[in-house]
Amino acid sequence: MNDWRMGMQIVFLRFLAGLTLLLMVGTSAVAQTAANKSEHLLGPGDVIRITVYQNPDLTSEARLSENGSITFPLLGSIELDGLGLNAAEQKIARMLREGKFVIKPQVAVQLLEIRSAQISIIGQVGKPGRYPIDTTNSKVSEMIASAGGIAATGDDVVTLVGTRNGKPVKIDIDLPAIYETGESQLDVRVANGDIIYVHKAPNFYIYGEVQRPGVYQLERGTTLLKALAQSGGVTTRGTERGMKLHRRDETGAVTVLEPKMNDVLEAEDIIYIRESLF
Repeated sequence: MNDWRMGMQIVFLRFLAGLTLLLMVGTSAVAQTAANKSEHLLGPGDVIRITVYQNPDLTSEARLSENGSITFPLLGSIELDGLGLNAAEQKIARMLREGKFVIKPQVAVQLLEIRSAQISIIGQVGKPGRYPIDTTNSKVSEMIASAGGIAATGDDVVTLVGTRNGKPVKIDIDLPAIYETGESQLDVRVANGDIIYVHKAPNFYIYGEVQRPGVYQLERGTTLLKALAQSGGVTTRGTERGMKLHRRDETGAVTVLEPKMNDVLEAEDIIYIRESLF
């Protein structure tokens, strides 16, 4: 009986070992796939550090020239434009081996600065312009922060236009939703050539018998009651009865509504407060 129990324990331990190995292989494969998807391709302006194992005299840092090449000890000029880090390591190792400088070279290439990949940030930001992507995981919110953040006149939903997998994409990113929900996956990763456009914030209009008629920036969730408060409230000559709201639909047609105080306003709404008859 003891031998039988020992045999079952050995079988169970072997099963656990096999399961652990399977999970490790699967995790490694997933990590490798994710790394390949986000791998940066070297280009002009990028700065790299090259290390050759057990050959410290070959360790060097280099910036890719305008034609995408570097100068490396013993090898001279090496073109790395368009290569990923793994491919660059393999190319340098092959050249060292074929040149009989190192018998079995083990080369590591580390990316220090990215200058070849850039995006454009335009619209209502502090400093519109072209910005380099510093890491392969840079996201929209981080790039907008680099541009001085969204201006006071800017909308909090921004638009990204670019290319993914060879196809054009247009993505609207709701920045407050990212911070409020904590769902970081809503914050899109940027890629070379992307354009981020920050729209002007929507407005609403209020006129008639209010203290401060005019144009106001429409904040998310603004109700008619809040709009009246922003405009200083109804004058002594005005009345809250019979208020009119003019709203334009997608076709351009205008509908006249009689809103309630808790109704949420939409972009370009026009509110009219009439004069009291009594």
